[in-house]
Amino acid sequence: MTAKSFDAIIIGAGQAGPPLAGRLTAAGMSVALIERKLVGGTCVNTGCMPTKAMVASAYAAHLARRAADYGVTLSGPVGVDYTAIKARKDKVSDDARGNLESWIAGMDRCTLYRGHARFETADTVRVGDDLLNAGKIFINTGGRASVPDLPGVDDIPFLTNSSMMDLDVLPRHLVVVGGSYVSLEFAQMFRRFGSQVTVIEKSPRLIGREDEDVSAAILSILENEGITVHLGAGDIGFARQGSDIAVTFAGKAPAVGSHVLLAVGRTPNTDDLGLDKAGVELDKRGFIVVDDQLRTSVPGIWAMGDCNGKGAFTHTSYNDYEIVAANLLDNDPRRVSDRIEAYALYTDPPLGRCGMTEAAVRKSGRRALVGQRPMTRVGRAVEKGETQGFMKILADADTNEILGCSVLGPGGDEAIHCVLDLMYAKAPVSTLARAMHIHPTVSELLPTIAQELKPLA
Repeated sequence: MTAKSFDAIIIGAGQAGPPLAGRLTAAGMSVALIERKLVGGTCVNTGCMPTKAMVASAYAAHLARRAADYGVTLSGPVGVDYTAIKARKDKVSDDARGNLESWIAGMDRCTLYRGHARFETADTVRVGDDLLNAGKIFINTGGRASVPDLPGVDDIPFLTNSSMMDLDVLPRHLVVVGGSYVSLEFAQMFRRFGSQVTVIEKSPRLIGREDEDVSAAILSILENEGITVHLGAGDIGFARQGSDIAVTFAGKAPAVGSHVLLAVGRTPNTDDLGLDKAGVELDKRGFIVVDDQLRTSVPGIWAMGDCNGKGAFTHTSYNDYEIVAANLLDNDPRRVSDRIEAYALYTDPPLGRCGMTEAAVRKSGRRALVGQRPMTRVGRAVEKGETQGFMKILADADTNEILGCSVLGPGGDEAIHCVLDLMYAKAPVSTLARAMHIHPTVSELLPTIAQELKPLA
C-alpha cells in the first residue's frame, strides 16, 4: 500500500493537537490529525469542562441549603435533579466539542482521521486501512485512569473519572478510593448532590504533595460537610455484598457502598501506539521521554501533553503546544523548564497553587520567609460567608524572590495568578508588598501578607 504523504502527523486531538494543527496549516503545511475517540481529549469530554459544570451545580445546591444564613427564605427543601445536572454537564461538553470539530473541519490543508494510530516506522503511521507518512510527527495521546491491582477489583463494577461522566443515577453511597485531586472533587460534589460519601486513602493524609496545613484544612472542609474520610488505609480490597460493594481495608470495618470510584492516579496512553517500531524511548512508568523542547529520542518526533510526564493538566498540555510551535515556527527557543508549576484543586473553596510548597522550600535548604492569613481575616470571605481556608506566601530571605504561594479560599484558583504572574516577571516580593489591590477582594490581602513575612522556622 502506498502511504499518503503529509508534512506533519498529529496523533491525538486533545488540548495540544488541534491548536498545533492550526499553526502548522496556517504556515502552509499539510497535516493529518488523528483521533480514535472524541476530539477535545480528556478536558472537553471527561475532565475539566464536564466536572466543573457539575461542581457548579453542586455549589448551587450547597448555597441553596445555606440560604437561611444569608437571610433568604425558601418555600421548601432543596432538591437535586441529577438527570438535569447530567444534561447540563453533557451540553457544556457537547457544545465545546462541536465548536472544536467545526474549527478543525474549517482548517485548510488539515485532514481528520478517525481511528487508532500505530507506528509502523519512525515516519509512518497506520490508521485502519490508511497508511500515512510525514517527516514530522507529534504525539498527543493523553492518559487514562489507572486501575490498581487490588484484591477483588476485577470482581466488582467500579467507576473511573471517565465512566462517572456516563453515570445516570445518583449513588446512594459513593465510596471513593484515593485521596487526591480528582477523588476529592468528586467526593464533595456527590455529597452536595445528596449521596453518602466515604473516602479511603492509603496515605496518612490527603493530597500528599501539598503541605500538611493545606491537607489538614481540606480534610476539615470535607468532614464538615459530612464526608467520612479514612486515612492510612492499607490492604484495600473489594467484594460484592448483595447488590452493594464492600471496600475492605486494614483496621476498620468495611465501607459498603452502592458505587465505587477508583481515583488513584493516571496512566499514559502509550502502550498501544507501536512506539517500539519507531524507536521512541519510554521511561519506566510508560511516559515518553522528551527533552526541554519536547523532542523525543527519535528526530522528527515530538510528544505533548499528559503522555510525556511533564504535566498532567490542560494548561501544561496547551503550553506544550506553544513550546513546540515557538521552536518550529517562530525561532523562539521556549522550554518546558521556563514554566512555573501551577494548578488548582476544584473543591469548594478551591485551592490555587504556584511555585514551591513549604516542604520543598525546607528541603532546598535556603533561608526563607513565610506569611500566612486565615480567610476569617479576609473581609471579602467574611462578607460572602465563606471563611474556610487560608493564604500563604513563601519568599527567599536573601534574594526576596517569590518562591511559592497557596490560596485556599473563595476565588483561590483566580487569586493565585496575582502571585504567579509576578513570579514570571521575576519581581521581588517587595513588588507585591507595594501593590495596591482592589477592595473588597480576596486578592487585596496578598500585599498585606507580603508586608508581614517572617523567617520560616
